[in-house]
Amino acid sequence: MNGKIGIIGGSGFYNIDGLENVKKVKVETPFGEASDEFVTGLLEGKEVVFLARHGKGHRILPSELNYCANIYGMKELGVERIISVSACGSLKDELTPLDIVIPDQFIDRTNQARRMTFFGDGIVAHIGLADPVCPHLAKALFDAGQESGAKMHMGGTYINMEGPQFSTKAESHLYRSWDVDIIGMTNMGEAKVAREAEICYATLACITDYDCWHLDEKCESVSLEMVMHNLMKNVDTSKKILKAVLKKMGPERECACGSALKDAIVTRPKDIPAATKKKLELIIGKYIK
Repeated sequence: MNGKIGIIGGSGFYNIDGLENVKKVKVETPFGEASDEFVTGLLEGKEVVFLARHGKGHRILPSELNYCANIYGMKELGVERIISVSACGSLKDELTPLDIVIPDQFIDRTNQARRMTFFGDGIVAHIGLADPVCPHLAKALFDAGQESGAKMHMGGTYINMEGPQFSTKAESHLYRSWDVDIIGMTNMGEAKVAREAEICYATLACITDYDCWHLDEKCESVSLEMVMHNLMKNVDTSKKILKAVLKKMGPERECACGSALKDAIVTRPKDIPAATKKKLELIIGKYIK
């Protein structure tokens, strides 16, 4: 296989079962520390790189995630495709707890509280994000999920709230009025920075609850106890899907993700500060001579 497959594990997903030839790697990045050590190995005969999004023991708030360091580390280790496994809440009746959604759109409600770009410091790039998810990787995940017996939903909009608190009822109803499907706290930044790094990205969004909008009195509002109970069930399902999808992946990418940065850099090469060029060599090197 030419490029490795990255797996970012969300809440409750801190290791991969069945990983062979395991190595732990600490990657020094020009953007600071990643969430944790990267774990490399073989799964279903494919080279994978795993990262616990919130660190071992769940130490890092969504607002504290260093997206640039996490994705830079994946790029440094040769990752070409990233599968994000994330807990989320449902904003629609038909999307029930323990269902899994493969979203194809995101809305950012973090109000720029987190860094979500490699660029700045003397270089400007405007990358296309109309379709933020790799369609080939998303389809492979959906098919693998169906084969694994999970109740899957292809497509949908994920709204990225700030957190760490859950929504108010007013917020939950507002997002429903926008026809949003699911809500979470982490994936928008990953999708943006992965696209800048020319890495395919798709999400296994695992529903734990109905947020706090649900009108059925028998369906209690979101609580940490409920989330954690459903979360652990979803983690087991996700691990089955990951093994199934790895069997489906061919050695070559068939999408345009690998050239997403082409023509996106606005700054003339001679005007980019030398320190910034060095810092971003891994990301922009093939375009800046």
